[in-house]
Amino acid sequence: MFQLKEFGTDVKTEVLAGMTTFLTMAYIVIVNPVILGAAGVPFDQVFLATIIAAAIGTLWMALFANYPIAIAPGMGLNAYFTSMVLGSGGTIDYVTAFSAVFVAGIIFVLLSLTKMRKILIQAIPENLKHAITAGIGLFIAFIGMRLSGIIVGNEANLVGLGDLTSAPVLLTLVGLMITLIFMSLNIHGGIFFGMIVTAIIAFFNGQLKFESRLMQLPSLPEGIIVWNPIEAVQLVIEFGLYGVVFSFLLVTLFDTTGTMIGVAKQAGLMKNNDMPRMRQALLADSVAATAGAMFGTSPTSAYVESSAGVAAGGRTGLTTLTVGILFIIAAFFGPLVSSLSSVAAITAPALIIVGSLMIGAVKHIEWDEFDEAFPAFLIILAMPLTSSIATGIALGFISYPLMKIFKGKWKAVHPILYIFAVLFAIQILIAPH
Repeated sequence: MFQLKEFGTDVKTEVLAGMTTFLTMAYIVIVNPVILGAAGVPFDQVFLATIIAAAIGTLWMALFANYPIAIAPGMGLNAYFTSMVLGSGGTIDYVTAFSAVFVAGIIFVLLSLTKMRKILIQAIPENLKHAITAGIGLFIAFIGMRLSGIIVGNEANLVGLGDLTSAPVLLTLVGLMITLIFMSLNIHGGIFFGMIVTAIIAFFNGQLKFESRLMQLPSLPEGIIVWNPIEAVQLVIEFGLYGVVFSFLLVTLFDTTGTMIGVAKQAGLMKNNDMPRMRQALLADSVAATAGAMFGTSPTSAYVESSAGVAAGGRTGLTTLTVGILFIIAAFFGPLVSSLSSVAAITAPALIIVGSLMIGAVKHIEWDEFDEAFPAFLIILAMPLTSSIATGIALGFISYPLMKIFKGKWKAVHPILYIFAVLFAIQILIAPH
């Protein structure tokens, strides 16, 4: 089924590679409930929804696409989801926000079945794609520093340095240092193991307390949150969440496609610079994103941490089948994860480090070309300062064609980008949210 001989691998190698990939990305099971919990979503709901989305996407990737690429709720979009709910001042609740994710997921499924996906990817300039990744990196790193108390609110300058001598901040800094050591030593699962060591320290200094039991049967207290596409679309229209839907869709599309191609290249699975079974691979993510929204989690994405499993020898879907099974097993450890999630210092280092990895995309931006660099700069600057991925994308997509027009290069801009610019301008100027 997985064509192990054809890909030059065996069962033992694939299973070990799957375990490696799981360890490198297991932090999402702890971090995601923390971030979405701030938007009011119950812990048990997010915890199980995260696992359901990861299991569906990863198992689809294993059984239908046969790639060693794991799927789970993506970092950055979960923070954007929460900031959107909190920033609405009570106007938008998490059910409405999940409706936007649901609609974006359905559109992603449709795009994955057509050639429109390829057209969209080609229409967006590479510099803007890199800027989106970098901006999200700054965004989630800022979230991590704020949650841990390293950065606090300041009336004079909006933000300022927190009390570095306080116990939570000290624990965060120690956890960050430990995780950075693991990462510097190229230890697979360094982020996850850093969280575990930080948790042990937190337990002994009294900041972490475990519940009476560490395991329980998984549950969904809210049941299925969104299921009717018509109602979801009505909510998007009622609250004017067009830009939000587009942002979810755009980031997921670029992030997933880029990650899949990158991991496939690393594994030597590309053929004539093309990725076989790309449609099935994209469906893994789009179906998972749609299902995840139904149960209560932010959009999914292909995980670059899959490269750790590839480095360990993973070449087929058996690697991701192993990852999916391990996610399902993790569903029974809700109380343990709940305890770990209650201490910000345990999860904050993961946010900061993942953010630092994502900001590396700035090296690919053509900074010497001002009409390319400035729109990218706007995206990177606006995302963390406005706490909105959608706003950052909008400013970049509006300024890019304008800069090209002023430079006399308007023909170099894809017509779709002009349409996006007009739609984003309307969204910002007429119906801001």
